[in-house]
Formats: sequence, structure tokens, C-alpha cells
Amino acid sequence: MPDRRMQGRDPSYAKSDRKGPFLASEPEAHEGFRGISDARAYTPRGRTVREGTPRTGDPFRPALQVVDGGQGRPKPARTVRRRPAVEADRGTTGATRERRATTSGVPVPRKRTAPAKSAAAARRSAPPRKKAPPRRPPRPPRLADQRRRLRLGTALALTLFATIGIKLVVAQFTESPAFAEQGLAGRLDEVLIPAPRGAIYDRDGAVLAHSVEARYVAVDPVDVTDIPRTAAALSPVLGMSQSDLAPKLVQRTRPGGGQSRFEYLARGVDIATAERVKALKLPGVIVDRDERREVPGADLAANLIGFTSQDLSGLEGLEARYDELLRGVNGKRIFEVGQGSLSAEIPGGYRRETEAQPGSSLQLTIDRDLQFRVQQVLSARMKEAKAYIGAAVVLDVRTGEVLAQASHPTYNAAQWEETKPTDREDAATTFVVDPGSVHKAITIGAALQEGVVTPQSTFMVGPTIKKGDQNFKDSHRNWTPRRMSIPGILAYSSNIGTIHIADKLGKEKLYEYQKKFGLGTPTGEGMPGESAGLLLPPDEWSGSSYGSVPIGHSVAVTPLQMAAAYAAIANNGTWVQPHLVKETIGPDGKRTEAPAPTTRQVLSPQVAAELRLMMEAVTTVQGATGRKAAVDGYRVAGKTGTGSRVVNGKYVSGSVASFVGMAPAENPRYVIAVFAHTPSGGGGEVTAPAFHDMMAYTLTHYGVPLSTGKSPKFVVYP
Repeated sequence: MPDRRMQGRDPSYAKSDRKGPFLASEPEAHEGFRGISDARAYTPRGRTVREGTPRTGDPFRPALQVVDGGQGRPKPARTVRRRPAVEADRGTTGATRERRATTSGVPVPRKRTAPAKSAAAARRSAPPRKKAPPRRPPRPPRLADQRRRLRLGTALALTLFATIGIKLVVAQFTESPAFAEQGLAGRLDEVLIPAPRGAIYDRDGAVLAHSVEARYVAVDPVDVTDIPRTAAALSPVLGMSQSDLAPKLVQRTRPGGGQSRFEYLARGVDIATAERVKALKLPGVIVDRDERREVPGADLAANLIGFTSQDLSGLEGLEARYDELLRGVNGKRIFEVGQGSLSAEIPGGYRRETEAQPGSSLQLTIDRDLQFRVQQVLSARMKEAKAYIGAAVVLDVRTGEVLAQASHPTYNAAQWEETKPTDREDAATTFVVDPGSVHKAITIGAALQEGVVTPQSTFMVGPTIKKGDQNFKDSHRNWTPRRMSIPGILAYSSNIGTIHIADKLGKEKLYEYQKKFGLGTPTGEGMPGESAGLLLPPDEWSGSSYGSVPIGHSVAVTPLQMAAAYAAIANNGTWVQPHLVKETIGPDGKRTEAPAPTTRQVLSPQVAAELRLMMEAVTTVQGATGRKAAVDGYRVAGKTGTGSRVVNGKYVSGSVASFVGMAPAENPRYVIAVFAHTPSGGGGEVTAPAFHDMMAYTLTHYGVPLSTGKSPKFVVYP
């Protein structure tokens, strides 16, 4: 017997068992299950193949109706709580139960107490139904605007991608170099490429100083594995102590960040020594090409040329004065290296190289052969006189070119570390002295130019003359008062006669001509550290200055200044700036002449010629002070002097002997000035013989013809 509970729950049970005694007739069955069919019409999953095709003929219509807002969607079935059979059927009619079942969508079996009526009879006997009022279809739920959401999402996505894109562009094109540089700094190594330093030549192209190929020994501290062992191995080869080497082998951080990968141990090492270092095969030790400065002449013109440091920077002399011109511009090679055991240049990695620009060369006015002879003579004569210091200058009077400039003592420029600083000074430009009697030519020349005296003028010369609180006398003779000519005053170097001439000239004019002759101002020859000397302005003269200044005291000059002043007398009264540089030679071989020297007219040609003629008395008059300066076959004009040396504004012990002269006197070509600070002795005994030797060689060296005439006979006492 069929289970009644199944009849109320499973509609498919009733359909599969139509012939059961409890099933209603066919029309009633259709009527009772209409609610179920309607509900399944909206639920595709609840439909079975046996139920057939829905009324619409479209199996997806119910789902589309739901999407379209529920048009035609039946009211959802209420869930009917099932009661016990007695309570559920109590007080209800069959129609009521039928409606309830229809509403709930679950077929409810009717309680049968009588035989079932036919369907038609049941419809006739049932009371008429009231038609339910038409229901307004439920309002579909209000959904969000999909297009709005799409536009908003698109805008947000585009904004996000635009922001990311801009940031990437900024990082790639503006910030990437900075980031790349920060990361690259720790992987870069740097090697200096030294620029070839220019050479220094004499006037004929002979080498005075130049750079030659050598090697440097350096170290990469990062690669050094054993510092004590490395220092001990290099010490005997390089001639350096281990205590000096060890600190250079220690790793250190560069100021810009990163480890230092290159430190020089020695520069200018000869090739043989470098090969010995290579043979040691020490980790981290580098040997590569370098340059070393060589001075072929050793001490030849060393006080002029100077020297350089191991890194080829000029330290003294012309090497220092023209350092920027000579050294050029160093190059640099920066490259990327690996780390650790791969610490070597990375092929194809970062590499930037700046080529070195070679320096220019200098061609001096110095004549190497003449320079050698002048140095030789000066050294020999200074040793005889036991001189502390000596200087000699040879000038071409027409051009102002310095043909030779020697100092005593001198030194070997190739081994300058082993010498005293005082030995390396250029005495011609730093030896500040009271010129003494060589200044008298300036006093007499100014008086002749101003017309206060003439070549025929004479003066009464007594044994002494008082100026201020000081008595002045002639040092060569104890004369009784006698009238003396100007050639005689020069020949016997009369202090009293020169003071009489200065009294006629006046202190203002004397000071004016001192400046015209170049005293009190550096000549600008080209040597670094040239002294300007010192003049006493007229408003600072004391009573004794009227006697001391005209005869070359209370005046501080250098040997070069006095040489230039005498060259003006020799050059028909025109002062020409002395200079050492003839021309510069660029790296490409192009030659550029040095700037033309400055000139100025000090004396008229006539006055200069008259003064030169009277100065010949110094070397020709019997008993004159400069007889030892005379050169056979040539007429020589000049003046002796005895002064004092000034150091830090104070006079020091000893005397300064000097002689400045020119030859041939009738048409001078060269002027030579010789100064010497000795324990004692005057210019006639110490420097006049040195002048003779130097001038004789100079005239012969340049093939100057002998003088055609002889010096005139001078009247000393008219």
C-alpha cells in the first residue's frame, strides 16, 4: 500500500503511481498540481524530462524573466508548516485544502469519506470563487549603473598606470644617473696617466733638462695579502725602509667613498729596478710606465733650472716658475673592476679615459758652453778667495738675453735631496748687497745727463768729507787735496769726488735715475723669488745719506740689477729688460717667441758714449782699481766696487767685492757682472780677475773682432 506521507511530499510519487486508489481523477490531478508546474516553470533545475517542454517552448525563458526584472514571475510560494493530519484537516473543506496545497506548491491528499465524484460534478457543486484582484507586478530591485562603475574603474586604472609610468620615466631619465653612479662608485678604479713634461733647452737646442722613460711601482692595497712580507721584499729593491712602505700597503677609504685601489710606492724607477720588482711577483704590486726628470749637465745651470718632485711637479727654479706650461695636463683612466678574486678590469664594463696633454718645452737664452765656462771660473775664483757666496751674469747688451747666470755654491740638480737649501739659491737674483762703488757710474751718468757736469769737469778732492755725523774718505789713497777729473774719480774710485758730483745733481734727481736704471724693482727676468732690492726715498734721507747713497751705500741691489744698469750704458743709454726665455715649443712643435722685453731710454746715446769712454780709465790708468779686468786685444770699460751684504735687513760680516764691465768698449756687445761675498778683499783683487777670464772667453766664443784702436790717455789730475 502506498505510503500516505510520500503522497504529500513527493509529487513524482503520485505521477508514477497514477492508478493508486488515493489519486484523484485526471482533471483533478491536473488542477491539483498546477501550482507545482507553475513553480517549476521558474526553476529550470526542477524540471525533468518526463514533465515535457514548458508552456513557452523556451527552456531559458524563466531565467531571462528573472534577469529582466521579474516580469511574469509568480509570487513566491509560502512555506507551509506541516501539521498532524487531524489538526490540519480539522475545520477545513476540501477546497480550502486544495487552495492551500496549490499555494504551497505541495499536493495535499484529500480526506475521502465518500466515493469520489466526477470532476464535472465537483465543479458544479463547488461554490463560485471570487476572483482575486489583479496584483501589481513587484518592482524589480534597483541595480547599480554598470556603465558608471566601468567608467570609474577605468579612470582609476588609468590614473594608477599613468602614475607608475611617470615615476618610471622620471627614475629612468632623471634619477637613473644618480642611482647608477652611487652603485658604480664602489666598483670603479682610477689610474693617473702622467702627461709628458716638456724639456728645457739652451739657445742652440742642447738639452738642459728633460724627461726620460722610467717605471713606477704602485700597489693595490685590497690585493695585498701579507703586508709585512711585501714591505720586507720591496725594501732592499726600492731602497726604502719597511716603516715607510708598510703604511702605503694598508687598505684605506677614499674621501669620496670606496676602497683606495692605487697608491704610489716609488716613481721614476729605472727599468732594471722595475724588472727586479716584477720578478718578485708580489700580490697587489703594480709596475708600469712612468717618466723621470734628468739633468744631463748635473750642476750645469742647476741654480737656474731647478728641479722637480717625483711626480714631476716643479719645486724650484724655472721648473717651478713655468711648471704649468711644462707639465701639461695629466690624463685619467677610470674603469670598472670586479670584486674579490675577480678584482680586475671587467671587459666591456664601464671605462672612461681622458688622454694626457703633453707639456710645452722652453728654449732659454742660456748658452750651455758659456754657462759651463762661467761656472768653472766663478767656482775656482771663489774658492781662492774663500768666498761665502758668488754670482756672475753675462748679458747681451742689445737684446737683454741672459747668456750665462752662475751661482756659487751650486749643486747637482739630479740629487737635490742631498743638498742644502742655501746651495740651491740663484745668487744673481737673491743675493742682496750694498753695491758700493759700482753704483758711482749711475751717479755720474745722471749728472752728465742732467748737464750739471761735463766730461771736462774737475773737482777738488781732499782726504775726507763730512756729511751729517759721518766722515767719508777715499779708501785707495790718502791724498792731499787735489783737483781731479771725472775719469780719474772713476779710475781711483774716489768717494769724495763722487759725493761732490751728487751734491750738484741733488737727491731727487739721483733717486729718479736710480729708478730709471732699474734699481728697487725686480727685473722680471723669469726666476721665481727675485728680489726687488731697496732704495732710500729722498724724504727719508738723513744727513749722512748725502754721502752714503751716491757711493752705493744705503742702497740694496742684486747682481742682475747692476748688470742690467750697465747694459743700458753699453746700449747707448737704452735699458732693456733682461730675460731667460727665448721661446716656447708646443707639443705639436710650434714655436712661439717670448714676449718682447720692455725697454726705456735712460741716457742719451751721446752721454752713454761719453760715460763708457771715461769708464775705460778704470782698466787702463796706472794704479787704477780695475787693471786686472783688462782683456788683451779689447777695450774694456767697467767699475770696481766694495760693499756689504744685507741679510733680513741687516749687514753681515765680510765685504762684497764686485766688478761690472763691458767689451769692446767702443761698441759693447756683452756686459758681465761678478759679485762675491768674502771675508775680506775688494773688487780689484777678487772679482776683476774673474771678470777677465769670463769676458775673454765670451769674446772669443762668439768671435768678436779685436778692437781696432786703443783706449785714450786719460788725465787724472788736470
